[in-house]
Amino acid sequence: MAKRDYYEVLGVGRSAPEKEIRQAYRKLARKFHPDVNPNDKNAEPKFKEIGEAYEVLSDKDKRAKYDRWGHNWQQMEQQEQAARKAGFDPSQFQQNPSGGFEFRTGQYEGMRGGGFEDVLDQILRGSGGRPRGGWRAQTQATPMKGEDVEYTVEVTLAEAYTGTTRILQMDNPERRRLEVKIPAGVREGSRIRIAGEGAPGFAGGAKGDLYLVTTVAPDPHFERKEDDLYTEVPVPLDSLMLGGEAHVPTPKGNKLALRIPPETQNGKQFRLTNQGMPHLSGTGRGHLYAKVRAVLPTNLTPQERELFEELARFRG
Repeated sequence: MAKRDYYEVLGVGRSAPEKEIRQAYRKLARKFHPDVNPNDKNAEPKFKEIGEAYEVLSDKDKRAKYDRWGHNWQQMEQQEQAARKAGFDPSQFQQNPSGGFEFRTGQYEGMRGGGFEDVLDQILRGSGGRPRGGWRAQTQATPMKGEDVEYTVEVTLAEAYTGTTRILQMDNPERRRLEVKIPAGVREGSRIRIAGEGAPGFAGGAKGDLYLVTTVAPDPHFERKEDDLYTEVPVPLDSLMLGGEAHVPTPKGNKLALRIPPETQNGKQFRLTNQGMPHLSGTGRGHLYAKVRAVLPTNLTPQERELFEELARFRG
């Protein structure tokens, strides 16, 4: 099945600015995330299609190549590099209606083939300056490593807190599925290198590398600054006045006990040392800051109201 146009996948125009593309991606990624649609078998392939489109259109250089060559931009770029190594200007080639290439100007105008290598081989066979098939022999002698590939992956804060895995459907001739590990502590824009899983090499060269670029979805309960986390904890008024204990949540889902000293003021912030995000280096963690928020009593009984009135007289 032919791939859909990346702009169509994200629902944006071809002149859409970077911000619009990013917003469209995040909206669609949340809508079709497999975790949000556990019973929809079409959600995962759609989610991957959205990620693939964003990976290309969010990168200025890749987007320009995609606009020029379409879905074959990686292969075309490798063939351009090969043409330069053979001493030709790739700008002299143009794509013909049949999908192949032809030499556009000069002595070899009109020579055609399925790719740059086919046209170049025709030229070199008839040029008299090199042996028959010489261009192919040269490329075999000078293999080139394949292009590195970037793939955008969105994770939740909880997944960034504990680490997680993803199954990627690789867009290569093998079309194989690849399980990748996303380490704890990743941030917005973290790059995770997976060696040898990028684009195929040229003329027997090694494959490029795959880079996962992470985006972290906003969390309703925590604010992240570097590797420190900030949250609010509701505390009853009597616990703030008399002292007590509060329970501070973590992105992992467990809760930490926090001792509240007597006469704690509303809005006071406590630091829970080394309870924040893990450092991506694998050693140490940030801190978790909990700001207490007073929970005022409602629906007072007559007796409770008398006690508050008495306290007001007492302190007045």
